[in-house]
Amino acid sequence: MALKLGPILSFRGLKGNTERQWRVSVLIVRDSGEKKPSLEWQAAGPGSAPATASTGATAKLLATFPDASPARQAWRFDFVVTLTGSPQKISYRIKGEPSGWEFHVPAKGAIPNMAYTSCTGFSSNKLMQKTEDPYGMVRNLIRQHSDSPYHLLLMGGDQIYADPMFDTLPELHDWLALPRQKKISHPYTPEMASAVEHFYRELYVKWWGQTDLTTLFASVPTFMMWDDHDIFDGWGSYDPGLQASDVYQGLFASARAAFALFQLQLAEDEAHPAKIPGQQAFSLGLNLGPLAIVALDMRTERSDNQVISQVSWKAVYDWLDTLTGNCTHLLAMSSIPVVHPDFSELEKALSIFPGQQELEDDLRDQWNSIPHKQERLRLIHRLLDFSRSRQSRVTLLSGDVHVGALGLIRDLRSDGGGTGQEIIQLTSSGVIHPPPQGVAMFFLENAVGKEMSTDRDISSVMIEFPGTHQFYIGARNWLALEPDAQRRIWANWHIEGQPYPYTQVIHPVNFAMPKASVGKIGQPG
Repeated sequence: MALKLGPILSFRGLKGNTERQWRVSVLIVRDSGEKKPSLEWQAAGPGSAPATASTGATAKLLATFPDASPARQAWRFDFVVTLTGSPQKISYRIKGEPSGWEFHVPAKGAIPNMAYTSCTGFSSNKLMQKTEDPYGMVRNLIRQHSDSPYHLLLMGGDQIYADPMFDTLPELHDWLALPRQKKISHPYTPEMASAVEHFYRELYVKWWGQTDLTTLFASVPTFMMWDDHDIFDGWGSYDPGLQASDVYQGLFASARAAFALFQLQLAEDEAHPAKIPGQQAFSLGLNLGPLAIVALDMRTERSDNQVISQVSWKAVYDWLDTLTGNCTHLLAMSSIPVVHPDFSELEKALSIFPGQQELEDDLRDQWNSIPHKQERLRLIHRLLDFSRSRQSRVTLLSGDVHVGALGLIRDLRSDGGGTGQEIIQLTSSGVIHPPPQGVAMFFLENAVGKEMSTDRDISSVMIEFPGTHQFYIGARNWLALEPDAQRRIWANWHIEGQPYPYTQVIHPVNFAMPKASVGKIGQPG
């Protein structure tokens, strides 16, 4: 059996109330017409003890691609690992493959060792050709994983870049040349639908089939949430007429189906085990005991006047209310940074330089855009309220902007419900996509403000990286989130060309959060 894609590990959450059942799935794509595939796995015994007996995994057919040549099928294997008092190494093998793979699970009740990435691709072939080592930082992550295994790979959006379809598909290229009103009135033809669905599927198979990404995905269970490039650049931020057009809605439906299949490993009309109930979007929640993770779907319902619908926000907040007192740290994945400067002046400056249109689109697609400011403020208030009422640390994880950054939300209210809480934001972008160059990085570092007034006695501020005098990482990077015995999390940005990571320590809520930069590059504070 020859795999066309995979294996791709995915984390499905803890099963039951015992916090001992670690759910994992494995996605593969292979040619049709072969026998039902089988997978066996086993846990290595602690110390010199023998490994457990091999156990089979359930195989489920997710989809068939009759338009591929030859036809293909996507399969998912599901199995559950019982956690113990020590971390475990799990080996697995797919029958017919020449070699097997390994991944790791944490000890029962422990905070998992995690990596975070975003922007796992290129917005154009030209940009990829200009990049000296396209997968260099992916290999860097794999090497770090070999030294100190990661239990989870959190992926914050732009896992693929679908933008080239407008240039490569004749059905869309011709439509793109139409005047605006004709674009809006044009039907999403069966020919368009067939070409676009084929494009998305082949893009995932080709891009994720690269050797380095295959190695990474087979070694660390992923937990993914999409962003605009998984659909196409700027999705949700277009004018209402174009957004509601038959063609745009058809493109979104095709992208949505591909996202559900490849990133969430779902069959048609199947719900992810970690899906937050009561919403039509894909927001996911993990309750891992001392740690909870919420991944916000900021694309399914995005429009010119909202990021997430009120119904879906209520579902997310209701889910947060279900978390038990064991949760001492909440990681909130927001693909777009919540703490980031207002780029209106930068957008004006960039407009006089040719070739900057793509960056301008990225800058306009932000939480600080005028239509989204109040929604952003409500999110900040709810996270601060959660931190205060639960005595739980809240940390934001973000990507999208093609730079690394460190932000802080300060709540200076006192008496009458004041919290004195702070929320730190860790932005890592991108692990493959290069950063903006030249004038864009200059304005970002030197010309735009670093502190923003969010609300009365609540402010958000960009912070210099520990041990440096810079606010932004103008190089490709990924983020490690490594807990210690005191349940601190050491956030380490691994940066292309740097021998040591930039480090920020995130303390449990009963510790005082640092007011300013701490530590040195690669060293504890």
